[in-house]
Amino acid sequence: MTSLFSRNTLLVVAVGIALLIGLWYMFSGDKPKGALLTTTSVSGTESIAEIGIVETLLTLRAVSLSGTIFSDPAFGALRDFGTQIIPEPVGRPNPFAPRGVGDSSTTDKNTLLPDSTP
Repeated sequence: MTSLFSRNTLLVVAVGIALLIGLWYMFSGDKPKGALLTTTSVSGTESIAEIGIVETLLTLRAVSLSGTIFSDPAFGALRDFGTQIIPEPVGRPNPFAPRGVGDSSTTDKNTLLPDSTP
């Protein structure tokens, strides 16, 4: 029995040492020598993305909307393919309160609780 206990203890110690060595190796890696964050100053030059955004905004600003689209026969031929939402009954005001306590509804309590009489 002591042999089994000492073997288990030795195994636990060996795994612990291996874990500590692995953690030390993982956290003591090479440190970066340079700065991680660099900044560059832009002196009045705009990037291509900024120019594209400005052009798109100017194009959108030039768009004018009128109500003539609603009198178009193509608009009148459009159909709604949406799903109708069926109204569901509303639950209790406080769903965590015990049944019968704080119910302000006019429903009979027998409809909420099953009949316990045989």
